[in-house]
Amino acid sequence: MNLLKISLANLKEKKLNSFLSAMLLTLGIGMISLLLLLNKQLDEQFRRNIKGIDMVVGAKGSPLQLILSSIYQIDAPTGNVPLSEVNSLKRNPFIKNVIPLSMGDNYHGFRIVGTTTKYVDHFQAKIAEGSMFSQPMEVVLGSKAAKNSALKIGDTFASSHGLDSDGDAHNDKKYKVVGIFEPTGSVVDQLVLTNLESVWEIHEHAEAPAAGVKENDPAHEEDMAEPHHEDEKQVTSALIQFRNPMGLITIPRQINENTSMQAALPSIEINRLFSLLGVGIDTLRVLALVIIVIAGVSVFISLYSSLKERKYEMALMLSMGATRTKLFLMLLMEGLLLAVTGYLAGIILSRAGLWLFGRAAEQDFHYSIREFNVLPEEIYLLAGALILGLLAAALPSLGIYRLNISRTLAEE
Repeated sequence: MNLLKISLANLKEKKLNSFLSAMLLTLGIGMISLLLLLNKQLDEQFRRNIKGIDMVVGAKGSPLQLILSSIYQIDAPTGNVPLSEVNSLKRNPFIKNVIPLSMGDNYHGFRIVGTTTKYVDHFQAKIAEGSMFSQPMEVVLGSKAAKNSALKIGDTFASSHGLDSDGDAHNDKKYKVVGIFEPTGSVVDQLVLTNLESVWEIHEHAEAPAAGVKENDPAHEEDMAEPHHEDEKQVTSALIQFRNPMGLITIPRQINENTSMQAALPSIEINRLFSLLGVGIDTLRVLALVIIVIAGVSVFISLYSSLKERKYEMALMLSMGATRTKLFLMLLMEGLLLAVTGYLAGIILSRAGLWLFGRAAEQDFHYSIREFNVLPEEIYLLAGALILGLLAAALPSLGIYRLNISRTLAEE
């Protein structure tokens, strides 16, 4: 007796019930798998880019916005701060590195960031072609920015005002591509890097706000022009690295209370962000578990009904020499087949969802989310699905041992 063939035939005979049970398992497992994949990859992206950055200083406003705009380049800056105040931090004995950033323009949606070579060194970016920027209006492209923009060494281009591709182009001054970075897996891949002087030079013609824009409008503050005078130059923010933990204890409070800047701690703000996201993720996870439990109940009901309808068939098989244990195993096989089918379909569904999410993230933020490998947690998910299938099938299948052969055959 081939138990597998008989179990498959029984499932095909009850197509609607089998489909409903497998679909519920697919939805539940797919949701949990997708949440696991997203949580892992987003956490890796956030931790990789935040590594080695102890503090960010910038214009007063939302600390989380400052972190997202300065480290991850996925939000608008909070404004500009005097370069002199940023440079004064270099004299603090608790501070090891100060990396200034100046933003406000883009090319085809890829942000142009004015900075120093310390920024490049921090993310350990290496030149794949050409050389590092050394003169104003020279840029080095991140690997993704180079690939998507189709720019090559020696090409020139005009930047667009603002942080999206719809801004007015600065056609009077053009950047020149002098280098392209190797892929780093960090935020550098999606940036166009240049020196601070380039950003100041681009904006030196626009000392006043554009027509129709209020002077203190925060939505346009990051795009304000830099003044001509050296001592009045401004930057958007600065990334800070401490020499020792004492800096973490004393410096943020000093900056927030005694300067026009604010200090934001990436570790605190990102943990706060993940805690906020965690509420929604936990809710979805609970919902997925509820769906899986409902799927288990569906398998139970399906097999219980099937057993009642097939009592005569079972009794006939027993009278022809089949053992009760074999029939019990046959019903267990049906539950396992449904569990395996639901698991495999759920894994495929989660990868499809991750692919769609990755496309949206790539388009909006230029971040790649493309790791489709099976996670260790998904192995446990398979074990859980198999246990659920076994339990859902075992409970109704125990009726095989209570089946009275002669009475069942006589009733028919």
